[in-house]
Amino acid sequence: MSRITKKRKEALSKYDASKEYSLAEAADILKQISYTKFDSSVDVDVRLGVDPRKADQMVRGVVALPHGTGKSVRVLVLCTPDKEQEAKDAGADYVGLDDYISKIEQGWTDIDVIITMPAVMAKLGRLGRVLGPRGLMPNPKAGTVTPEVGKAVTEVKAGKIDFKVDKTGIIHAGIGKVSFGQKQIVENAVELIQTLIKLKPSSAKGTYVRSITLSSTMSPGVQIDKSSITGL
Repeated sequence: MSRITKKRKEALSKYDASKEYSLAEAADILKQISYTKFDSSVDVDVRLGVDPRKADQMVRGVVALPHGTGKSVRVLVLCTPDKEQEAKDAGADYVGLDDYISKIEQGWTDIDVIITMPAVMAKLGRLGRVLGPRGLMPNPKAGTVTPEVGKAVTEVKAGKIDFKVDKTGIIHAGIGKVSFGQKQIVENAVELIQTLIKLKPSSAKGTYVRSITLSSTMSPGVQIDKSSITGL
């Protein structure tokens, strides 16, 4: 059995880990129990009543967080020459095509998001082995395969994130930083949860949203009372 650190004991003493709190209360608690020296990320874990092994119960989508993620997102745009300036003007960190494909084949993945165009997706097929395991492969459902590369870059930089249910039926998403105000954390979390509700598969039976937990980097999780969120 692993030893509980002094800081974790202190964090656990500030709230009841067996109790469910409103989203607003949880956001306040989280700011009190986050003890890293850096600005920790705030994460939401939502357990869904779906079977991800069934194609008609796969939950995946995108959401534009009203207050962004608080992170600096490094964006690579793989596009044709006529779209390069559009991507650069929108704030892309790296823009090109064949030269960056070669770099990726050699193991370079120093990026957070890749945006590309339908016309060049065929060239990316051979990168699946490198990009797939890292969650970097562009996908039309995530809005990262589009002819409007400039718009896509702007949205990602502003706080648009994509999410996908994992094999255990849980959605994991980073929705901000501990330095955010309580209201910002709450509004970002609500935006994500309301988006998940809209994506409920018609084939999903029983309780759809089973549990919600708020946590930060290395902090304990705080259970959310679902009744505190409109629509649940």
